[in-house]
Amino acid sequence: MIRICANPRKLFAYLAGSVFVCIVSAGTVSAQVIGQPAENSEPAFRTDSKMVAGGEMVTIFSRNVAKDGGLTIVSETPLFSIFKDTLDDNDPANDRLRYIWLLTYTEPGFWQKAASAVPFFYTRAGNKKVSGSGPPPPLIDLNRPNPSIWNQVFWIAFKRIIVNDLSIAPRSSILQYRQNGSDHKKAAIASALALLTVYQDAENERILSDQDLSDIQAKLMLDNKPFGGRMQSENFSRLVKKETALTRDYRGHNWELLRQHAEAQGLIFDPIEMPDGSATHAILWADREEINAGSSKKFDGRFLNIRDPWTDPSLKDWDGYLETRWYDDQDREVEHDHPKARAKTLIPLAVYGLDNPKIPVILIDFRNNKNPKFREMSRRVLNDVTGNVLSLSKFSSVPYFLGRFLLDFTTSRRGTDFNQESRRRSYAQLKTLIALDDSLSVPLRGEMAKRVESSTLNPRQNDLDVELQIARLQYRNLMLYADRPDGLAKRIRNDRREEMARLKSGTASRTFHSLISFLTFGNYKQRRNYNSANIAMIDVSRRLQYHERIVRETAARSVRPEIDSNVAQLRESLDFIASDGGSKAAAKTAKAIASIFMATRLPDLRERALAGLYRINNPEAKSQLLAIYSTPDIDDHWRVETARYLRRARTEGLKMSEHDSRIIAGLLP
Repeated sequence: MIRICANPRKLFAYLAGSVFVCIVSAGTVSAQVIGQPAENSEPAFRTDSKMVAGGEMVTIFSRNVAKDGGLTIVSETPLFSIFKDTLDDNDPANDRLRYIWLLTYTEPGFWQKAASAVPFFYTRAGNKKVSGSGPPPPLIDLNRPNPSIWNQVFWIAFKRIIVNDLSIAPRSSILQYRQNGSDHKKAAIASALALLTVYQDAENERILSDQDLSDIQAKLMLDNKPFGGRMQSENFSRLVKKETALTRDYRGHNWELLRQHAEAQGLIFDPIEMPDGSATHAILWADREEINAGSSKKFDGRFLNIRDPWTDPSLKDWDGYLETRWYDDQDREVEHDHPKARAKTLIPLAVYGLDNPKIPVILIDFRNNKNPKFREMSRRVLNDVTGNVLSLSKFSSVPYFLGRFLLDFTTSRRGTDFNQESRRRSYAQLKTLIALDDSLSVPLRGEMAKRVESSTLNPRQNDLDVELQIARLQYRNLMLYADRPDGLAKRIRNDRREEMARLKSGTASRTFHSLISFLTFGNYKQRRNYNSANIAMIDVSRRLQYHERIVRETAARSVRPEIDSNVAQLRESLDFIASDGGSKAAAKTAKAIASIFMATRLPDLRERALAGLYRINNPEAKSQLLAIYSTPDIDDHWRVETARYLRRARTEGLKMSEHDSRIIAGLLP
């Protein structure tokens, strides 16, 4: 069985040969030549940290091993750079993850951009020749409120008012350009998530915590969701676990579905596994001897979506890649020196992605490149004709809505690999993972890489080897940008000024400024003056969010905090909320604190919880205090303490509802 990336330290071994020459010539990758294999001593990744203006730059490098004669060459390739805004101090509570640079992700070249505006142009337009000297574009800003919902609203209004009134040619070009740009970023996000999975499963030095990695994954997952920016940070880990479990369910379902259908047709099912043992892709093989013997097997191509291999004359005269394996008398794969080993010459038929919600999708057809290309195009062509040319949408045309629903339902029920949304993710995973492990032979690896590139629809995409060269150049540019006073330092300063503006503005003001920003293509940003008072405001706000998250996560997952939680950390968070900095805590935090009070039996935690509810200047906090006071089986000591805090809150004029105020006045004169 072939296991792709089963050893993550061999990730990106595709850099050997001509690619490695490019690495050396670029002068940005460290390499060493040693006299013995390094696989047993070198970790899969290296994580580097560098303090720059305003924070910390963390970069993840893959460690690549290639053999040249009797020598082993170890090189490094930068994959990710992540900037953490530390607010120029050593307090982790006010640190914020900000930018992620996927260093293979770059702005397309001029001709790539021009080609992406050509309607119905579904092929690559060459590679980007020069990466330039400027910094790479960040894939995502982790701390900026997700603008997707407002961008969608403003785009729909702009499209209806202006774009839809244009003639077909300019309208189609504008919409095609926007769609290709969106797809380019989505493919990069899919690649980033795949690589983060490999990094987390590998044994290597960590600078980023598990929570940081989980937050990054969650933000990437939420980036394209309209209300993704509204999700609270305490839900990130649950989101990642839920999505991971759902994906594994899809894989398990598709694994079994594809395996059963392949074996029923006499084909060999070969899963491709990630480091954690889960299969993301699979290869189907056919026995050349059976094909040449003229097998009379009846072929059912449902879910396989390939031509009948037993009657295909091209396989009888196959001059492509062949692989020899050995099997025993029960058709179990064995080593070549096994006593009962007999050789089989296998022909690769197709590669499938298993991460899809309904059925496995064919990504490579070794006999017909147009087969997966057509299936990849099916959704784009349908959407472009109906949306870009005819200006139809599901909500504007009842006949179109019904016809589209019937098409989706029929193809889903029949298991037809047509019009599937998740093909992009499978291709991104295949491109970044499959062709980069040496458990596949070099000829097969090259054949698969070539066919993957030929199936690409987006003119903005580059070849894998070009992307890796761009990654090294972009890392060099990023480090130069980080060291310049007018570079990253200036950007972070402006980001903090925007953060100040969000803290001081109401909902109506933020919506208005979001509209202005959209209409000016993001060039206008609302900012406040950069001074010590505003920096102190950011510091308090960030630390409050940090401690609120700890309290909410504890309340959500804990049955007895003193047993199943970090009590010292919880005490610190409750103490902060009970101080002046906690007065602006949210209503959800008040509910979480009340839940912790009822769950714990530690007196000091209960005292801190009551003090926090008193300090939070929010009507919900006083409602929770009143609910604790009114609990029938509460001890007298805690009833007296709760009454004391309620009296103080009423006397000091803290926020509470009129209903609660009247009840408190009646109970506690």
